[in-house]
Amino acid sequence: MANLPEQMKGVQLTGHGGLDKLVYREDIPVPRPAAGEVLIRVRAAGVNNTDLNTRVGWYSKSEGDASDASWSGSALEFPRIQGADVCGEVVALGEGADEGLLGKRVLIEPCLFEAGGKTLEQPWYFGSECDGGFAEYTRVAARHAYPIETSLSDAELASFPCSYSTAENMLTRARVRAGDQVLVTGASGGVGSAAVQLAKARGANVLAVTSATKADALMRLGASRTLTRDEDLVTVLGRNQVDVVVDLVAGKQWPTLLDVLKPFGRYATSGAIAGPLVELDVRTLYLKDLTLYGCTVLEPEVFGNLIKRIESGDIAPLVAETFALKQIAEAQKVFETKQHIGKLVIHVCN
Repeated sequence: MANLPEQMKGVQLTGHGGLDKLVYREDIPVPRPAAGEVLIRVRAAGVNNTDLNTRVGWYSKSEGDASDASWSGSALEFPRIQGADVCGEVVALGEGADEGLLGKRVLIEPCLFEAGGKTLEQPWYFGSECDGGFAEYTRVAARHAYPIETSLSDAELASFPCSYSTAENMLTRARVRAGDQVLVTGASGGVGSAAVQLAKARGANVLAVTSATKADALMRLGASRTLTRDEDLVTVLGRNQVDVVVDLVAGKQWPTLLDVLKPFGRYATSGAIAGPLVELDVRTLYLKDLTLYGCTVLEPEVFGNLIKRIESGDIAPLVAETFALKQIAEAQKVFETKQHIGKLVIHVCN
């Protein structure tokens, strides 16, 4: 570690609020890996809903109080370096870390079960409970740094970790298999477009809910049919037609998602971009023997399976636009418009 710089460039979130809370600096201390950790020179890092949600305090369930405004429900420590989607190179090892990782290009598993040399009772999330990838260097427990062999670029690889592992986790929890009818809401976003590809790779028949302008792109990704956001799903599809719903939207139309599920259908969610409060008729739930899955913590096999999918070419990266680290505020503005398909990615180091 003798050749490492003392300071690095990065963007710090200084508190909950507007874009002014994102502060670019060039004098942030370079972290040093603790026992069992690796230090990673960050090449590229993707932008996520969670970056914006954390910044504005969206996760808080207490009006006027952001003390629970994080994925874990605990208060964040500021300043915090965000960025859950990281592709980079291992440049230093903490004591006891796997020496075979040194020099390897890696993706970071964003759901952390180990940090600071300790097994966590409740998982942390990279860039939330600890510093993430919107800086030149970051550190993580070696078990969460996955080597990857592929010709894909750093920016393309940075489009995968958070969105695709979230999508793969939902499909895993909902036991999606060949022949299933799978309905994906919010299908043009990072997680939604990943879910379309990953469900298709499992042999499922995918129905994608998106805007009319993005329908063709979703068909190219593997959807067999697209539906627009303002269509009534019961009218268009009929009741009891879908085996699995992968939902990232929630909102007012949420009850129709259960209506189109078949008896013994499975519903999985990891987002609520149209509104977190929904109306549930419990009779629909129990009379149809439905199973509802909330999906945040990754199942143990999910990230390793994702790496295999990437290396085998079963899924393709979908990078909508790239930005420099200094342009992170602009990237978040573009993200908020929801006009893109796939991921926005920050180039961190050349």
